[in-house]
Amino acid sequence: MKTYIALLRGINVGGHKKVPMAELRELLSKSGLEHLKTYIQSGNIVFQSAIDDSRVLEETIKASILHHFGFEVPVLVRTRDQLLKIFNDCPFQQEKKTNSYFAILSDIPNQDLVKEAYKKTYENEEYAILNDGLYFYCANGYGNAKFNLNFFEKKLNVNATSRNFKTMVKLLDMSLEN
Repeated sequence: MKTYIALLRGINVGGHKKVPMAELRELLSKSGLEHLKTYIQSGNIVFQSAIDDSRVLEETIKASILHHFGFEVPVLVRTRDQLLKIFNDCPFQQEKKTNSYFAILSDIPNQDLVKEAYKKTYENEEYAILNDGLYFYCANGYGNAKFNLNFFEKKLNVNATSRNFKTMVKLLDMSLEN
């Protein structure tokens, strides 16, 4: 059995795409995932599976949610080592790192698209794109940022979901317990 972390995008935000975590754990356990744990209501799931393919697990989770809840949800699945690498590769100094957002990208973006994305800048906002991770720091707070995840998804032609520093640390800790 291998430990995985699933990151769902866009659930339980502003009353849309409501997915109760207890119901989600029960649903996913019926689809063969084991030792399920969730963290907060924004779609963070730590689990174990004998399936050794993240893409298959993503599709299994997406299909289960669509069938049960009636709507599609983007899902990214990573192993603990993969998520730890994204976390550790953050190029920001510790103070900025603890106030950064970590976007997990569905794929490593084309380098020409990355170069194109870097042409866009805003004052007091910094980002770095390394492999399948995007690191975003905003001096004025995420809620006041001009950049958003949709910009990066379109520019890089990838799907993405982001988590703050605290959530990344918690998920990494939870995945050790499994």
